[in-house]
Amino acid sequence: MKNISKILLSVFLVGLLLFSSCDSFLEEEFRSGITTDNFFNNDAEAQLAVNGLYRLLHNNNLYRQRGLDNFYTHGADVVAASRNVNGEVHNYLFAEGVADGYGTWNKLYELARNSSLFLENVDGNENLSESARNQAVGEILFMRALCYYHLTNIWGDVPYFRELPSNEELSTITRSPKGQIRADMKEDLARAITLLPGSYAGSDLGRATKWAATMLKAKYHLFDQEWQNCLTECKSIIDNSPHRLLDNFADVFDQTDPADQYNDEHIFVVDFTSDPAFGEGNTTRTDDYNPRIRDEPANRGANAVDENGNPVLKPNGTQMKNWEYFQSLLQAQNEDMTGYGWSVPLPELARRENWQDGDLRYDATIVTEYIGWKLKFPYFRKNWNLDQENSLRGNHPENYIVFRMADVYLMAAEAENELNGPDNAYQYVNKVRERAFDPDQPWSGMSQEEFRLAMYDERKFELCAEGHRRMDLIRWGILLDVVKSVEHRSWNNPANNIQPKHVLYPIPLLEIQLNPALLETDPTNNGYR
Repeated sequence: MKNISKILLSVFLVGLLLFSSCDSFLEEEFRSGITTDNFFNNDAEAQLAVNGLYRLLHNNNLYRQRGLDNFYTHGADVVAASRNVNGEVHNYLFAEGVADGYGTWNKLYELARNSSLFLENVDGNENLSESARNQAVGEILFMRALCYYHLTNIWGDVPYFRELPSNEELSTITRSPKGQIRADMKEDLARAITLLPGSYAGSDLGRATKWAATMLKAKYHLFDQEWQNCLTECKSIIDNSPHRLLDNFADVFDQTDPADQYNDEHIFVVDFTSDPAFGEGNTTRTDDYNPRIRDEPANRGANAVDENGNPVLKPNGTQMKNWEYFQSLLQAQNEDMTGYGWSVPLPELARRENWQDGDLRYDATIVTEYIGWKLKFPYFRKNWNLDQENSLRGNHPENYIVFRMADVYLMAAEAENELNGPDNAYQYVNKVRERAFDPDQPWSGMSQEEFRLAMYDERKFELCAEGHRRMDLIRWGILLDVVKSVEHRSWNNPANNIQPKHVLYPIPLLEIQLNPALLETDPTNNGYR
């Protein structure tokens, strides 16, 4: 069954009021007009507040649509649109006031404010049982660390607070160094790891576990090149957690049964549901990866013939076009192409010859023909869902996989190689490749530099279109070179526009207009002035 996505709790801080309704994890209605003075009096109320933090992740500016994907997936060498849209992002035309991420900034700071407010009222609260208090504090710390993970990745130095500021303080707050923020978040995550359970079951599936907190902490260490700490956290997950690599790569992304969408490789997901009773508990991100029937198949306007070469006729006796016949075959198996085509593989990634011979991940990741028909564009099979019974346009139940086990092994391999060279790093990357190839094609005999460079592609093929690629290229210092050298489609020209400043976004113009103090520590606004 679907879980967190059924939470209909929206939390607002205007006047420090909490109000809305809730229909999961707890089957009770949340009252309106409740202030912090008369809330957080029992375990149920604390859990309702925490549920609201998960609900914020469902916003279009975060995980529900393309909010975070614009910063993590687009603008690299993996994903672009099937037509001339999203050009500000992919073509590096964003600037102050132009696709500067204001919606995402705003929603992340709503999460930061709510997390700080709730932590103040839950941590040490003797009205709560110890077990409920520990879990709530652990989840709040995780959510706040996830928030600042995104903020520091996208904007670098940002406004930072650990206790909820007053409105006056918020209007004059300045930016804090990214290093300071991340150091605090690592400490918070270390505490969260001690408070959170190792697993959940039933309707609690999807909550942050100690392993999700460990994974996020490892990510912070990875981005800060703290290799030993990164390796230690990854080994903790590998050696002690219930998570494992699935035997079949394609199974990791199998979301076809809305009642069975979790598996042992998932460490943290954002849980969505298509049930209309739960409002925006669904996701529209799947539509970005689904094709448009107006594009497909290739040679779509030609007259349709069947496998014997006979014309395919409509009921009125006129001949079908290829697209009509193709669509009728899709519909016969309860499928259709009703998406946006906003996120399709770039040409180089889509070509099988650019993958290593025998890489089984290709067919599970890329689709260039379907039910015997050649497609005009390639698509990400791992992220699409054409099912017209369980996954309709604008109302999809697919979970967003934020962290999974294969990433842990690849981080461990990279960290070990940076620390000591490849000898002990092979065991981690080869565990991932063992599943990817039949027969197995393990790495061996590399220098440290050769291993490092090979990891650039290994992470791309394993994790493409999962929200890691652009930040990987940034932390390796190769974003500009890659964007300038990869093949783009005719309507995109990022190679002509990308500059060193583009590794960060500018602080949104609307925020600066409200609070000019955001420019005190950097009058150039990350180089955009």
